[in-house]
Amino acid sequence: MTRVKRENVAILGGGSWGTALAHLLSSSGHNVSLWVFEPDLAQEVRATRLNRLFLPEIALPESLFATNDMQEALQGKEVVISMGPSAFTRAVCSQAVPFMSADTVVLNAAKGLEPQTLKRMSEVLAEVFSNLQPERIATLSGPTFAVELARCRPSAAVVGCRSVKTAKRFQKMLSCGYFRLYTNSDIVGVEFGGALKNIVAIASGIVDGLGLGPNTQAALITRGLSEITLLGAANGAKPVTFQGLSGMGDLVLTCTSKLSRNYRVGLELAHGKRLKEILAGTKMVAEGIGTTRAALQLSKMCNVEMPITRQMFEVLFENKSPDEAIKDLMARPLKQEMSW
Repeated sequence: MTRVKRENVAILGGGSWGTALAHLLSSSGHNVSLWVFEPDLAQEVRATRLNRLFLPEIALPESLFATNDMQEALQGKEVVISMGPSAFTRAVCSQAVPFMSADTVVLNAAKGLEPQTLKRMSEVLAEVFSNLQPERIATLSGPTFAVELARCRPSAAVVGCRSVKTAKRFQKMLSCGYFRLYTNSDIVGVEFGGALKNIVAIASGIVDGLGLGPNTQAALITRGLSEITLLGAANGAKPVTFQGLSGMGDLVLTCTSKLSRNYRVGLELAHGKRLKEILAGTKMVAEGIGTTRAALQLSKMCNVEMPITRQMFEVLFENKSPDEAIKDLMARPLKQEMSW
């Protein structure tokens, strides 16, 4: 692989995904600082080279610097990677504004919609970093579990950006012997695919938890992709994008593995737990919960029918039973799949 220049990178977010990317970039020779929200965790990472809270199995390179100080994290950095969760992206990144120049490039790696505004993450970042041209903001998405990437298992993802130059910069920066990056100019589609698949993943966990089998799961994934495509296209995305890594690729991964936080939420719902109980038992954020509410609101605004999303909203927030949700989906009026 072609050798790339050494970049100075600040990663904002010390969860499992942020830590995995910090591991990859540090191991590839880049100068990386990892901003961690928890002061004690930042100190522990520096002392032990382990993130015991979010990625305990992975030894981190000595060159990786962890800190809870935003100014310290951003000092001398030309590249910023925002890790989310999406509900907190605006607040966290607003803290970074005083320490960034107009020459900075920003990569969003969160997969969600902002709850209050229903905006995609690149839209949020463009508002927060108003001194940056939109072409300097990109999004990373695709079928990637943090622990699998940190174990150096071959994976692929896509960088969405309006600017070919910016997309290729991130592509070269992140690509290595076990991580292959593609580029896509349709950042809208890349972001909608990454966000909306989490809703279907919750539903897929329910299907598994109820023991409904592969026929049901295959139907769910296929019709889920249809919903994702319809809402994405209504907001300017190219339908073909959803056939790629950030669409079908990520959807299949999160709908078929217990490593998915959203899938596990569905499993617990199927086993009779309420959402409040599920959330109380984990420190991880399942983006699909908030995205379900946001996507349903957006679908109403765009006049797009999203029956799976509607049923997941009622299960998550209105205490509808998963069995009743499935019955209601199957009882919907019969339709044609596509025109002929």
